[in-house]
Amino acid sequence: MASAEALISEFGGLFEGATLAVAKACAPRGELDGALLDRWQVPCFELANLAAELLAARTALAASRHATNTLDQRLALLFAADVIQSAESRLDAVYLDLGLDASAIHSLAGCPAALNLRRATQTHEVLASTGRLVAGTQSELGPVPLTHDVRLAQETFRRFAAKVVAPLAEQIHRQNLTVPESVLGPLREMGVFGLAIAQEFGGIAPDTGHANELMIAVTEALSEASLAAAGSLITRPEILSRALMAGGTDAQKAAWLPKIARGEPLCAIAITEPDFGSDVASLALKASRVAGGWVLDGAKTWCTFAGKAGLIMVVARTEPDRKAGHKGLSIFLVEKPSTEDHAFEFQQSQGGKLTGRAIATIGYRGMHSYDLSFEQFFVPDEGVIGAEAGLGKGFYFTMAGMTGGRLQTAARASGVMCAALKAAVRYANDRRVFGSPLIDYALTSSKIARMSARFAACRQLTYAVGALLEHGDGRMEASLVKLFACRSAELITREALQIHGGMGYAEETPVSRYFVDARVLSIFEGAEETLALKVVARSLLEQALKTAGPPP
Repeated sequence: MASAEALISEFGGLFEGATLAVAKACAPRGELDGALLDRWQVPCFELANLAAELLAARTALAASRHATNTLDQRLALLFAADVIQSAESRLDAVYLDLGLDASAIHSLAGCPAALNLRRATQTHEVLASTGRLVAGTQSELGPVPLTHDVRLAQETFRRFAAKVVAPLAEQIHRQNLTVPESVLGPLREMGVFGLAIAQEFGGIAPDTGHANELMIAVTEALSEASLAAAGSLITRPEILSRALMAGGTDAQKAAWLPKIARGEPLCAIAITEPDFGSDVASLALKASRVAGGWVLDGAKTWCTFAGKAGLIMVVARTEPDRKAGHKGLSIFLVEKPSTEDHAFEFQQSQGGKLTGRAIATIGYRGMHSYDLSFEQFFVPDEGVIGAEAGLGKGFYFTMAGMTGGRLQTAARASGVMCAALKAAVRYANDRRVFGSPLIDYALTSSKIARMSARFAACRQLTYAVGALLEHGDGRMEASLVKLFACRSAELITREALQIHGGMGYAEETPVSRYFVDARVLSIFEGAEETLALKVVARSLLEQALKTAGPPP
């Protein structure tokens, strides 16, 4: 264990050196140059992903020191060995671009300690043995210490998800239905929409802090049953309530937070636009001042749950000069009637109109994502988050909400991965091929070992980042865990489907739904590329330059 931690630390040092070298290449005059950052996108993308992997490995190894069984330790060591191989490959690519000698990278990857770690975790015999241990265990993978109250809540939501959500999940997915009241009603009563809202406003979170541990546990439990029909219901109130807490007036908080906590109305978030995707600073939906408020004109897309929602958080441009970038954005609270229809039109008495059309998707069905069109849609002054003082600050309020949203998305990914991994283990134990159970074949059990190691690391990192955010830290880590967990969900659900063979491709098999649902995770709440380049890599490079200090 100590050897693995030391190796990860040494690769962390090489990573920091590579990050500084890329930062200097992108900042010839001491400050990052946008054109050069675009030119160096590929190395930046490698560094961002490696930052996430190294953080996950450190977290998994630290957690394994408190493990009560050898399987947890084996999975942590296996994951560390896999990350070392990834680090060698990613750093080699970055050094190649920099024109640097990569011998130090390869020497470290081939040193006796690294080879011993690989022999202890990655030979086909050890991998197969680890996979069979996973298939035979009744213990929870990636264990994390939870408080008594959170553990009780987790079990309550797991029972609800298994009894109510799971039996409906296939029907909702295959028939492209809207999440029914038989799911929404009980969840309202259980307080799920108020997980990020302080108790003083009718929520569950303490007046100081965000109850992240509870939010993660509940999200995992619901997402294991269905990402679209349950696990993602928390995301929109999470983002909107945090944005309100960051910038809303006292009157806005008092008026809206108790309603959001009750799930009446349900919420949607309208940020993305057809021409700009994840480029929030370039958003163009126009807000024009009129007597008593503002009118909105323009289009939004990928607004999830917009039909069922009665309240939409809309990011719009209040500063006509596009050169203002993100400083010209504000947030509007748009009220509308709730509908389960896949297309709607809401005509205001003032003459404004909002229309919506559900986008057909391969997965993530149940909540539906909509194209929206605003035509002279009126919003009163009190509908601007922060009122007059909030004008031009919408980007910052949105980012305050997105930090919690990214953590919650990582928890959703953990839930989907857990479901896929359990399905793969069940099928491998039950399915006989050429006279033997699938689990007895080394390739199958080896896949399960690596899937389990990655899942455990994702889960432990998600809870660790939640703890950081409780103390006011962890914004960068929230981006890293989102980046890592969402890609991991795609990889694990892919392997789970593959283990099922032809049955995995059938819509009647839940693992096919896990796969298409997981695919969306790396796209929403900050597309993987934008998150890696514009948030993670840029922050890494800026920090490297700051630490290095000015050139002599």
